[in-house]
Amino acid sequence: MGRLLVIQIFNGLVNGAFYALLSLGLAVIFGMLRIVNFAHGAMYMLGAFTAYSLGERFGLGFWPSLFIAPVLLGLFGVLIERTMLRRLYNLAPAYNLLLTFGLTLVIQDGVRLFYGISGAPYSGPPQLAGVTNLGFVVFPTYRLFVIAVSLAVCGLTFYLIDRTRLGAVVRACTENPTVTRSFGVDVSLWVTAVFGFGTALAGLAGVLAAPIYSVDPLMGSELIITTFAVVVIGGMGSILGSIVTGFLVGVLVAIGSALYPPIANTLVFILMAGVLLVRPTGLFGLPEGGR
Repeated sequence: MGRLLVIQIFNGLVNGAFYALLSLGLAVIFGMLRIVNFAHGAMYMLGAFTAYSLGERFGLGFWPSLFIAPVLLGLFGVLIERTMLRRLYNLAPAYNLLLTFGLTLVIQDGVRLFYGISGAPYSGPPQLAGVTNLGFVVFPTYRLFVIAVSLAVCGLTFYLIDRTRLGAVVRACTENPTVTRSFGVDVSLWVTAVFGFGTALAGLAGVLAAPIYSVDPLMGSELIITTFAVVVIGGMGSILGSIVTGFLVGVLVAIGSALYPPIANTLVFILMAGVLLVRPTGLFGLPEGGR
C-alpha cells in the first residue's frame, strides 16, 4: 500500500507539472491583460501537434522540437494578440472570452482537417527511455524529466517576475499602465510579449505531454477546465499560486483516484468550492487581484 501511494504521488506530480505550466501561462496572461484565455487549451494541443509535425514532416526529433515548438506557439500568440485581442481591450470581458472560445473551436477543427479525429503516438527521446530506481520507488525516467523541467521553468518564471527588473516592468505595466507610459515604457509591447510568453508555456506543456498521452485534437479541451479550476484555487493572476496549486491538485487528484476512483473527476472542483467558501480570492490571491 505504501509503495502504491508513493507511485500515485509521483503520477500526481506528473499531472501537476502540466497543470502548473498551463495555469502559470493563464496567470501570467490574466495578470497583465485581465483576460481569461479560453484558447489556452488549444495552444497546449497545438504544441503537441507542432512537435509531431516537426518529426513527421521535417524529421526533427524530440529535443529540437522541445525548443522550436514553444517558440512557434509564442509567435502565434503574438499574432493573435496583435490582430484580434488588442481590438477588444476596451470592451466587456465577455467579448474576450467569446473570441478565445471561438478560436478554440477554429483551431480544433483545423487540426482535425489536417490530421483527422483519431490520436497519434509520439515517441519520446530514447535517452530518457526506461525507468529510474530512486531507492524507494521505480519510476519512468521521462516522467521524472517532465517533473524536473516543469519545476525549473516555473521556478525561473517566478524569479524573473518577482525578483528582477524585467519583472518589475511587467508588474508596473499591470498595476498602473498610465504612470508606466509616462516613464517612456511601451506598455503595448510588453502586453504582446507577455501574451506570447504565456502561449509559449502552453506549447511547452504540449510538447512534454506528447510522449505520455496520444496527440489528439481534443487533448486541450479535456485539460483546460481543470486548469481553470487550478487558477481559481491558487488565486486569479497569482504566479506562485498557480505553481503551488498545480502540483498540489495533481497529487491530491492522483491520491483520491487511488483511494476512491469515483471521486477522481470531481475532486478538484470540490476542492475549489471549499477554498472559495473560505477564501474567495483563492489561496494566494489578493483582494485587488494581485499577482
